Amino acid sequence: MKDNLKEKQKKGMIRDLIILGVILIITVILLSVFPDRKGAVISTSWDFFIEMMLILPAVMVILGLFTVWVTKDIVVKYLGITSGIKGIIIAIILGALPTGPLYIAFPMSSALLEKGAKISNIIVFLSAWACIKIPQEMMELQFLGGQFMLLRLILTIIFVIIMGISIEKIIEWDDKKPSISIGV
Repeated sequence: MKDNLKEKQKKGMIRDLIILGVILIITVILLSVFPDRKGAVISTSWDFFIEMMLILPAVMVILGLFTVWVTKDIVVKYLGITSGIKGIIIAIILGALPTGPLYIAFPMSSALLEKGAKISNIIVFLSAWACIKIPQEMMELQFLGGQFMLLRLILTIIFVIIMGISIEKIIEWDDKKPSISIGV
């Protein structure tokens, strides 16, 4: 079992390195074609790197605490298969509360999946993190008015829920689909 996991991790690492290599090659080609953009690319990349180095350690500590303090039973109860509408509401609230870049939500989502959260609730959580933020709603209220804010919020919630359920159904359908092997 451990050998299978190590092999899977090794394949994942190789895939990630290949993707990184392809991205670096594309970047070098694009910078060769557009040399005037070199300063902006390097500056933006450096700023993003610094931002990640400042945020990721705190995220890792929070994930470690989450892993220890939040049991699998709690996640299954509130975000698992039997959670129903309560799980969707909790996923929306969990996604809407924190502020910060979306890449912080991915490790959290992975931890929730490992602890038994339903895929649709993870999609709703990620979508709420990306689209629904309390400070963003306050800015919309102030600058665009209450009617706009409420309408956008309601439509966003509706479509986030539809998207989460649809993606879960597609994944379930794909898992049930028999794989066809062609023998030569």
